[in-house]
Amino acid sequence: MTEVVMYTTGICPFCIMAKQMFDGLDVSYREIRVDQHPEKRREMMEMTGRRTVPQVFIGDRHVGGCDDTQDALRSGQLEVWLKEAGIHV
Repeated sequence: MTEVVMYTTGICPFCIMAKQMFDGLDVSYREIRVDQHPEKRREMMEMTGRRTVPQVFIGDRHVGGCDDTQDALRSGQLEVWLKEAGIHV
């Protein structure tokens, strides 16, 4: 099964909101703390072209940041992507 991955920091309120969205959907995720692992921030920036956190991925699909993820949730697209990835919602 494909996993949800979030690049985050420990003090970012937007990271907390993104994690709460997935917790509310009962969808597990793997959190990569870029404040604890600077090399992972470089990895995130290479993959996304963005410096800000959170950055959310469903498998290879880059969903985006918190606003992007909230927009996808509101539109129903997030659920579609999760189901396509074999993640039960």
